[in-house]
Amino acid sequence: MAEYTHIVHTFEPVFDKDSKILILGSLPSVKSREQGFYYGHPQNRFWRVLAALLNKPVPSGIDEKRAFLLSSNIAVWDVVQECDIIGSSDASIKNVIPTDIEMVLSRFGIKAVFANGSTAANLYYRFQRPLTGRDITALPSTSPANAAYSLERLIDSWKTILDYL
Repeated sequence: MAEYTHIVHTFEPVFDKDSKILILGSLPSVKSREQGFYYGHPQNRFWRVLAALLNKPVPSGIDEKRAFLLSSNIAVWDVVQECDIIGSSDASIKNVIPTDIEMVLSRFGIKAVFANGSTAANLYYRFQRPLTGRDITALPSTSPANAAYSLERLIDSWKTILDYL
């Protein structure tokens, strides 16, 4: 039987003074933690969705991904700073300590906040909204576990971010 592991988020948020939207995940997957950056699982469609929406090439490598986000005025972080989790299973997350999202929201002109998937949205509303007072828009997860959504359907659902960029 799989066991819980205590995870401490080790990546810094990606943002700068020009960031207009904040996209929140729940917690980096095992593959992302191995790579040391957001959405590192090769089957995660996050980078392909954003590239399609922004009409840019899909970035590769951490430096290119960071530059892609910043040049697109997109900030990225996660809701969870620490928790207990089994593998990459968002459904198993417990004992949550939230990230300090207010640190990003209070410093710059973030116009809108989006959750990459319902787990991130639910965790945000449980742990973050009481602190920030801001609502967010839940978007369908780009995770490979979200097999109900094709790449085309994800792109169509994520188009709403363009209204804020």
